[in-house]
Amino acid sequence: MEFRSRFPHPPRLVMYDLDGTLVDSVPDLAAAVDATLLELGFASAGEQAARGWVGNGAEMLMRRALAHGQGVAAESVAQRDVGHGLQRFLHHYARSSGEHSRLYPGVAEALQLLQQQGCVQTVVTNKPAQFVPDLLADLGIDGYFERWLGGDSLPVKKPDPAPLNHLLQLCGVEPQDALMVGDSVNDIGAARAAGVPVLAVTYGYNHGRPVEQERPDWLTDNLNEFLSAALQAEPC
Repeated sequence: MEFRSRFPHPPRLVMYDLDGTLVDSVPDLAAAVDATLLELGFASAGEQAARGWVGNGAEMLMRRALAHGQGVAAESVAQRDVGHGLQRFLHHYARSSGEHSRLYPGVAEALQLLQQQGCVQTVVTNKPAQFVPDLLADLGIDGYFERWLGGDSLPVKKPDPAPLNHLLQLCGVEPQDALMVGDSVNDIGAARAAGVPVLAVTYGYNHGRPVEQERPDWLTDNLNEFLSAALQAEPC
């Protein structure tokens, strides 16, 4: 498919996914997953396996990890096991979050560029809300965002459009004047349902499927390079 080269007009509001879009957080997530699996009597899964499991929130991450440990399909894992595993995962992740997570190349520069342009920047992630502010602060990017939503900030999470709609309403911006930036089918599905144009990054977590197959409006492997060219220094 062909992608548009630049925006029809600069966005007033940019909504970013977090894990897999702004930050590679899998090393810390994988460490917490493995600690949980070992505690529950299963073999560790490793970082590569965890990369295919993230993106749908912590509960689904643990469901997939426990399915791996039990050797069954994810839907076959008992909910009580998922609940207990999630509790232990959150305990371990609270200790590892931010320790090895790193911004992707071009992210810091892109955030600075859009801040200089006067765009409102927000985060909408499926990560549990309790971990979001400290991770943003640890990475030194918390000052760029006016608002953020975690995966449990509302009753539903992406791919439901409600989190995006909530931010649009709070910021007083129409869908066509906003931009969603993400790495997975969840981000693209939420953006489509909310009527928001969507830019996808190639380097994130999309369950092993090339993100271009989800048909975003734009595709890039470096946010700063793309945004610098697409905006062409036009003010927001």
